Amino acid sequence: MSSLLQGVNLYLIGMMGVGKTTVGRLLAKHLGYGFVDTDDVIAQATGKSINQIFSEEGEAAFRQLESDVLSQVCAFTNLTIATGGGIVLQRENWGYLHHGLIVWLDAPVELIYSRLAEDTTRPLLQDVDPQGKLRSLLEQRQGLYSQADLKITVREGETPQEIATRILEAIPNVLKPQVSH
Repeated sequence: MSSLLQGVNLYLIGMMGVGKTTVGRLLAKHLGYGFVDTDDVIAQATGKSINQIFSEEGEAAFRQLESDVLSQVCAFTNLTIATGGGIVLQRENWGYLHHGLIVWLDAPVELIYSRLAEDTTRPLLQDVDPQGKLRSLLEQRQGLYSQADLKITVREGETPQEIATRILEAIPNVLKPQVSH
C-alpha cells in the first residue's frame, strides 16, 4: 500500500470526535508513515492547550496557527496527518491539503455527541446546546468536507481498526495509476 501511495501524505479531515487522531495513528502504523496531529503540534509550539488559545486569543488566532502548522507539515512526505475539524474553513488550507490524499471521516451528529458529551476540552462545544452546535458546525462545513478524495462514514460500534482497514481498502480506488513511459 505505501508503494501505491508513493510517500503521498494522508490528511484526515472531519468533525471533532470522529476519530481522526486514533484512526490516523493506526493508518500511519499500517503504512510505515509518521503521524502528526495538527492540534498537538499547535499545543506543543505554543505551550498552551487548544482551549487556552481559543479563550485567550480567539478562534481567528487559532485558525492562523493551524494554517501555519499545515503549511509546514505539507512540506514533508510519508505522513498521516489528523487535522482540526475547522481546518477546511480557510481557503488557503485546501492548497496544502491537495498535496496529499484527503480522507473525510464522517459520522452522524448523535454519534459525535455521544463521544464528546463528557469532553470539556472542546472550545466550540462550550455551548448551552452542544448537540445543536455540532449540527450547525457540520452543516456549515459539510460542503467543504465533501471536497475530500475519499469519504468514510463512521458507523456506531465500529472500531478504529475497522475504520482504518476500510480506508486502506478504499485508497486504491481513488489513486490515479502512475503511467510509466
